[in-house]
Amino acid sequence: MYLRWNASKARIREAENARGNRAQMIQAYSQGQVTRRDFIKWGLITTGGLLVPIHGLSPYAKSAYAGDEIPTGMPPSPMFGVQAFTQPMPRFDVLPRKPYMPGTGVMNPLPAFSDRPGPDPTIEANTTQQPVFAELGGGTGPIEGRPPGPIWAHQQWNEFPPKVVVEVTQEGAKVNTGYNPGVPSSLNSGIDAVAPLRPAFHPSLPQQGALKVWTFNGTLPPKLLIGRCHESIIFRHHNRLPLNRRHNGGFGRHTLSTHEHNGHHGAENDGFAGAFFYPGQFYDYHYPICHGGYFSVNREATDPRCGSPTDGGGIEKYPGDWRETMSTHWFHDHMFSFTAQNVYKGNAGMFNLYSSLDRGNEAINDGVNLRLPSGTAKPWGNLDYDVNLMIADKAWDREGQLAMDIFEFDGVLGDMMTVNLAYKPYFEVERRKYRFRILNAGISRFLKIALSDSSPMIMIANDGNLLPSPVTLTRLDEQGTAERYDIVIDFSRYKVGDKVWMVNLAEHSNGKKVEENLSVQEALSGASHDPCVGKFLEFRIARNPSKPDVSQVPSVLCPNPDLSKIPVAAERVFEFGRGADQTTNDPVSSFFGPWGIRTDGKDMLNADFGRISAAPRLGTREIWTLKNSGGGWDHPVHIHFEEGQILARDGSASKVPAWERGRKDVYRLRPGGSVKLTIQFRDFGGMFMEHCHNSPHEDNAMLLRWEVRDGNASLTPLPTPIPTPQGVRFEDPTEILSTAYR
Repeated sequence: MYLRWNASKARIREAENARGNRAQMIQAYSQGQVTRRDFIKWGLITTGGLLVPIHGLSPYAKSAYAGDEIPTGMPPSPMFGVQAFTQPMPRFDVLPRKPYMPGTGVMNPLPAFSDRPGPDPTIEANTTQQPVFAELGGGTGPIEGRPPGPIWAHQQWNEFPPKVVVEVTQEGAKVNTGYNPGVPSSLNSGIDAVAPLRPAFHPSLPQQGALKVWTFNGTLPPKLLIGRCHESIIFRHHNRLPLNRRHNGGFGRHTLSTHEHNGHHGAENDGFAGAFFYPGQFYDYHYPICHGGYFSVNREATDPRCGSPTDGGGIEKYPGDWRETMSTHWFHDHMFSFTAQNVYKGNAGMFNLYSSLDRGNEAINDGVNLRLPSGTAKPWGNLDYDVNLMIADKAWDREGQLAMDIFEFDGVLGDMMTVNLAYKPYFEVERRKYRFRILNAGISRFLKIALSDSSPMIMIANDGNLLPSPVTLTRLDEQGTAERYDIVIDFSRYKVGDKVWMVNLAEHSNGKKVEENLSVQEALSGASHDPCVGKFLEFRIARNPSKPDVSQVPSVLCPNPDLSKIPVAAERVFEFGRGADQTTNDPVSSFFGPWGIRTDGKDMLNADFGRISAAPRLGTREIWTLKNSGGGWDHPVHIHFEEGQILARDGSASKVPAWERGRKDVYRLRPGGSVKLTIQFRDFGGMFMEHCHNSPHEDNAMLLRWEVRDGNASLTPLPTPIPTPQGVRFEDPTEILSTAYR
């Protein structure tokens, strides 16, 4: 993987040169100057997709300076003299919310780009023609990148009219001059929000270039979207990335499709991999933020547990199933074949959802509010003691610029741990309870988190869903990419001046799976070959509570919906494996693997968003079994749109741990294992994805969709490849166009 810090200078220099040569090949491939077929013809890549380890071209080749006892691997990211835990952890940058008032110009393409009010959002895509940049082919094209017509119209638009507008851009790294952490500097480790923030992983590390890091609004730290249940949001996403696709810093693609993971809304707003849009366009995503079962459960809206917090501290009741309350989401790019690269470049944010149950105010005691750690200043959405943590491993080159090896199809690992895109920071806390919403935003790495003193943490939510009951743990479960674990840590057990660290126990040797879970003592010893094992976030107990801690962790949080009375309409088996071998004659199952997809004995295919793997009907329930047929991978499988309940692991209900007994949207498939789950389909329809969230797997093959149908008609699948408005077709799947222009 990565060479140790004490490797010889000659070995590191050799690996650095090889990585530089490899980076040139990667850049040429990412820019379309060469194809995979060219690499195969030249003997540089196998038909399976692996770059051949040739000395001088690959840092994984055998070293010329020593024998086999010297490990091969990537050179470590240079630190430029920076030490761990010498910078404060920045809290997320809260996105501005504006009330939506049609016709008043509240939709605005942001002053940095235009002083003209933007058009109001429309039910169908806004196809108003605008000039197309010469770099994209010239002529004219639609102002919005959403596919046109009724198929991609916002579902239930009149039922959920927009109430709030949030506008963002996607652009290259720049200085943040408008940072809003949502809390005073005393609750943000002393960071002065007025001072400009450079786009760097540490104040003493090089500033990231505009072609290396692409983030929401182009700035660090990551962005936080705030929403209330049933307060419909228009999320207008402007693409301001470079016009020339070759201007990508060696990896990434300038087309975007934003997935709000795992929002309960129509497929047209889900970030479908083929519905991407181009620089100069925007895409209006419509997020109703409604409870599941809105059209079938609690239709009279009599249950206060299914509701939204009001500005006056009360509850506005709505239809739906309160047991489908969601709390912690995130959003990220879902561009076909480039998800891993774009997410790694910084296309990821988090989304806190507030409800009558999870109010974000720990003082309101009305018998509904759970009073989880948060704060008391506002009637809802307090962030004082409710902290988002985005954990991601990164790597940078000799110039300190973000680097990625896109030929590592089994998974990409970095050697530097970041929290909120800051290298190994510290965070000041008071002696009281805190809630942490932890997102694994790496693209391949699994995490296993403990505290350095092995003291307890209370897990309260999994994948954004509150658990039926809290679970006290000294070590969290392995956390796959895209999984969210909400935990509560009580710092009152420490003295002012004490320090305690979050520690990663999951040791990797490649991106396939965890090689070994270490003990806390082993992880702290520094003996691991994995540079991302050990401490990665320091808590400094800075002071006694500034106000009384009235927060609670109730013994009952949110029970699961009872699905036992809903008939099972179908049972399906999805088997993941490298060879994609068919092992059963079940006609409704799909078989796919990281190098291709095979169904019904036909040839294997590459990643294909035009292939239906299941077509459940609206209002039904199904039983799905996800199986891992081998190959040594651990697949975190994500099913879009609907949460499921795990019934069994490896065929046994007793093997489902307490922290997996709530609803989930990412299901860990350990090597050779299986997960059986129950899932229902309702409220919205369309084309949704199902895939492994080890993003290089997703991009290179394990990407497919399923379609929800009603009783009378089905949505028409898009043609593949999708024609451009001019009727031009492209053979390269990375050139497939939606309704955008080139």
